[in-house]
Amino acid sequence: MKNVRLVLGSGGARGMAHIGVIEELEKSGFIIKEVVGCSMGAVVGGIYCANYLQEYKHWLIKLSRLDVFRLLDFTISAQGFVKGERIFKAIEEFIGEHQIENFNTPFAAVATDLVEQKEVVYRTGSLFKALRASIAIPTVFTPVREGKHKLVDGGVLNPLPLNLIKRQPNEWVVAVNLNANIPSTPEQLEGAELERKEQTAYLKMIDAIRSSLPSFEKSTDAADKLSLFDLLNKSYDMTQDRLTAVMIDIHKPDLVVNISRDACGVYEFYRANEIIEMGRKAFHHAYKP
Repeated sequence: MKNVRLVLGSGGARGMAHIGVIEELEKSGFIIKEVVGCSMGAVVGGIYCANYLQEYKHWLIKLSRLDVFRLLDFTISAQGFVKGERIFKAIEEFIGEHQIENFNTPFAAVATDLVEQKEVVYRTGSLFKALRASIAIPTVFTPVREGKHKLVDGGVLNPLPLNLIKRQPNEWVVAVNLNANIPSTPEQLEGAELERKEQTAYLKMIDAIRSSLPSFEKSTDAADKLSLFDLLNKSYDMTQDRLTAVMIDIHKPDLVVNISRDACGVYEFYRANEIIEMGRKAFHHAYKP
């Protein structure tokens, strides 16, 4: 069984682990016959199917904390504080625009339509249009409008879209779960501790944005001090965890590669080398030839 159908889940910057998984799949002799992705999984999967994964990887590795912050085009909106146009413009400069139906490897990206209350699957059309809709994390990125429809992150309904794979006999389905409830490795914990101690301009600015959002009444209880932003995102993460577990239980992929939900923060794209390597190690932990 060397042919695989690959499903890449949502999870912010943890999605860079998808790159390591893809590289190790190919090194192990697997042929990727189809890719379905959600949110950051859609970004990595779409760029892979466009044959620009190595260029994207090298671009990520060069990003510093300040570079990541500069890519966040903040806006004053009740529906999100990042437009997302600057990020995709930067990526488009080195990979160009692509039509999904022209890919040699079939690809699909998942978004969620808030108006129709259903998932939207992109198998044709503009790659960047599909990716922008798929990554629109509620309260963070502004939604994408398509006529009367309002599109947000596919992870709202389907963070690990195993149901969209066109499963074939004698092929494996490989799923990469970025929301696994597993401990971080000692190396990850050490890195997280260093991040907490560093007061970088990037983290300060993110905190400033968060603090400008509405908060609940002050309380001596730490749980009650969560801002509206933090509360919504923690609730969103928990929902994704449960939906992912249900999808794995129902569709039973042949191989599940698990990445700890605590591996890194949503915005920590400046840790590309570390997270990509994490994907490699997670693949070899899951795959025993």
